[in-house]
Formats: sequence, C-alpha cells, structure tokens
Amino acid sequence: MSWYHAMVPPPAGETYCYFTTTGRSSGEPREIEIWYGLVGTTVYMLSGSGDDGGRPKAHWVRNLLKTPAVSVRIADVTYEGVARVVERDTEEDAAARKLLVEKYQPTYSNDLAGWGRTSLAVAVDLKPFV
Repeated sequence: MSWYHAMVPPPAGETYCYFTTTGRSSGEPREIEIWYGLVGTTVYMLSGSGDDGGRPKAHWVRNLLKTPAVSVRIADVTYEGVARVVERDTEEDAAARKLLVEKYQPTYSNDLAGWGRTSLAVAVDLKPFV
C-alpha cells in the first residue's frame, strides 16, 4: 500500500473506498469500507443512517466532526484529506446524492432513490497532488 502518491489522482471506477477516521473517544484509527463518488479531488460518500435532529447517527461521521483529518484508500493508494458534512439542500448536496445513486443503481437490485434522499452527504477534500 502506498501513502499519498504525488501526481496520482484517485480512480473513480473502483466499487469501494476505505475511509479512515480517528475515533473521537479512543483516538485510534477507524476504517470502514464504503461506496464513494469522485468529482475532481473531492470524494463523496453517503451515510445511510442520516441524522437525528441535526446530530449524525453514524459513528464514522461523528468521528470526522471531531477530527476532520482523514485518509481515503482507493485501490492501492491512500490519500490524505479533510472531511466535512455537506450542507443539506445545497447544489453540492444534490450533486453528491445524484452522483452516488447513478453510480451504484445499475449494479444494485433494490431501488436506491430513498437512500439517496435520506442519507447524510459527506465530502473529503483530498490534499493536492503536487
């Protein structure tokens, strides 16, 4: 595995990325396998559990709120980045949802429209590749 290759942009065609946050209580790395979409140097993911009164339900989202410095491994390359929850009802939010649903619906047997509407969109702005 390589760590943050300069001049190597991430591939968009992989099925999963491996997203690592820092545990908000433990301080230990926490990695999840998750669907992703890519626009330029921003990785988008959807947290299917959404939020409850503005508070994210997923632990990985809570972790990134405390420590936004994260890593994303796509194929065999790991990238450093800064994670954030995408503001709801913005153009970026709508574009992220559309991107993920359109990428995964053709290969998934169930309808992903509800997932695309109710999930919490998360973005990781990757560090420059220079």
